[in-house]
Amino acid sequence: MRLDQEKKPQGQYGIIGWPLGHSKSPLLHNWGLKEAGLTGLYVPWPTEPAKLPAFMAEVRARHIRGVSVTIPHKQAVMRHLDGLTDRAKAVGAVNTLFWRDGALLGDNTDVLGIVKALEGRGSGLKSALVLGAGGAARAACAALRELGVADVAVANRTAAKAEKLAADFGLRAVPWDERVRAWSLILNTTPLGMQGEHQDESPWPADGFAGVGLVFDFVYNPVRTRLLAEAQEAGVGCVSGLTMFLHQGLAQFELWTGKKLDARRAAQVLMADMALTGG
Repeated sequence: MRLDQEKKPQGQYGIIGWPLGHSKSPLLHNWGLKEAGLTGLYVPWPTEPAKLPAFMAEVRARHIRGVSVTIPHKQAVMRHLDGLTDRAKAVGAVNTLFWRDGALLGDNTDVLGIVKALEGRGSGLKSALVLGAGGAARAACAALRELGVADVAVANRTAAKAEKLAADFGLRAVPWDERVRAWSLILNTTPLGMQGEHQDESPWPADGFAGVGLVFDFVYNPVRTRLLAEAQEAGVGCVSGLTMFLHQGLAQFELWTGKKLDARRAAQVLMADMALTGG
């Protein structure tokens, strides 16, 4: 999709990913622009992997002010940038594009979103298992390091990807078929449970929560995924991906505009929409 297919001069912000039907980023950022008294529009740009280079060329040509990056582009987009923040370098994945002094840079606000979502819970976490091995999983590993969790492991259906991620962060990889055991925290960074074709799926068996202390599902639409529903039924504490989404989005908005939004009011906007749409 060409950017000039959107409402022309206002298409200054947007999100790229494939697919994008689940994203609540337009809701959050368009509310933020209005709340901050700024002009502009934030739109979805569904971008197939093969079309990423052409999309990035248009971002430069039109000087699009800010872009959110989601699955599957968080690592592939890096080769099209002029530089990365220290945080993005540490993670090895990007979720935010922004301009500074004429240079197109990449940052990663997912780490902040994860840390915020686990606020008040991090001190009691002795072990954690990250499910998945993509960009969100890399952010999870960086956040767990920041929180000081001593025993962190990675599991992915493609073993080689889990082993690569584990090696990059000095962690251990656990075979997918051996992932079900007692963990202080399980983090789902896979798309399983996301609204759409994977909504009825879960990366964890319903009878496998014995010894699990907390489940954090990065999927936020729907808010109550199959994973979280089954964890709750087993009496396990849960963290919704909506909290992570909120705080990473607020950090993006500030990076693009220099404006801070009220987190409580932003959360109310998201929850009201979820209630209305059944998310």
